Amino acid sequence: MFDYEILRLIWWTLMGVLLIGFAVTDGFDLGVATLLPFVARSDAERRMVINSVGPTWEGNQVWFITGGGAIFAAWPFVYAVSFSGFYLAMFLLLAALILRPVGFKYRSKRPGAAWRSRWDWALFVGGFVPALVFGVAVGNVLLGAPFRLDSDLRSFYEGGLLGLFTPFSLLCGLLSVAMLVLHGATWLSFKTEQDGPVHRRARRFGAIAAIATIALFVAGGAYVAFGDIGYHMASAADPLGQSNPLRTTTQHVAGAWLGNYRLYPWMVIAPVLGISGAVAALLGITLGAEKSSFGGSALAITGIIATVGLAMFPYILPSSVDAHSSLTVWNASSTPTTLGIMLFVTVVFLPIVLAYTSWAFHVMWGRVTTAEVATNPDLY
Repeated sequence: MFDYEILRLIWWTLMGVLLIGFAVTDGFDLGVATLLPFVARSDAERRMVINSVGPTWEGNQVWFITGGGAIFAAWPFVYAVSFSGFYLAMFLLLAALILRPVGFKYRSKRPGAAWRSRWDWALFVGGFVPALVFGVAVGNVLLGAPFRLDSDLRSFYEGGLLGLFTPFSLLCGLLSVAMLVLHGATWLSFKTEQDGPVHRRARRFGAIAAIATIALFVAGGAYVAFGDIGYHMASAADPLGQSNPLRTTTQHVAGAWLGNYRLYPWMVIAPVLGISGAVAALLGITLGAEKSSFGGSALAITGIIATVGLAMFPYILPSSVDAHSSLTVWNASSTPTTLGIMLFVTVVFLPIVLAYTSWAFHVMWGRVTTAEVATNPDLY
């Protein structure tokens, strides 16, 4: 039905959709966990915060698993290089994510204040660390990962865990934290008791996070524009060619990530959406338009992630130590048969997943109250 070039473009787009879907759905779970020790003071308030995401967090996390599986199937070179080279960072990420289900299940097993406080901070770590690591990972993708491929296409990673935390990658990490804290705060603003203490604190932290998101996004854009960062394809692209990263000639060129925006001015919609979404979220929080603030936060996430993806196209994972080993949309994909079968499966099952997810959110809609927390034995 589609030629190799179109299949590659479709799967590049679908990967972006999966990343945005994960950030928009599981993102507010991470933001809520990060805010937990600060917006809730009493045990009843903290249980109310936890149960605002209790019915949906497991389903939201499926987007993360699906994204990893899609990378493995559609972009095997990217999967092999990133999951092996970033092994320790992945281990740190997964260890933090594991704290979430354990914290949810075990926090209320004992009534002691010290016991519950320790699990509350474990939930904070399970929200803050993944949010930071995801942003740091994006920063390192923009900078280029320290890997190279030999003539047999074996990958060799030449970096370490601490080397991932550079000033620019930490800036991206803080942007990710601010973005997801904003998303979590807007979620809490219409999922907790109206005008209650948690509601008021969530709005206050949400306003701070919205301002921080805008400031950090602008700062990151300035670094990309004026810093020594960016890659450019010196050889002609072959969208129909076989996947072999060594067929591509890449150059490190400062400011090259802005090249697509000069060639295709319509792409500026993405960063404008990122900033305007955060502004809309800030206005919604300030004016009490809670659902609008959540929608604005989701638009900000969509715009910020799309900004990175459009700037880097056709690159997926450039190499900072051997630019010619860089992985692109055209040289790192699976075969046309694999991409075609996966597309058929996605077309059939993705609408079903979206319909089920929408139904689940509809059924579990409504505010969580302290009275419900005190009387409902099914809550965490």
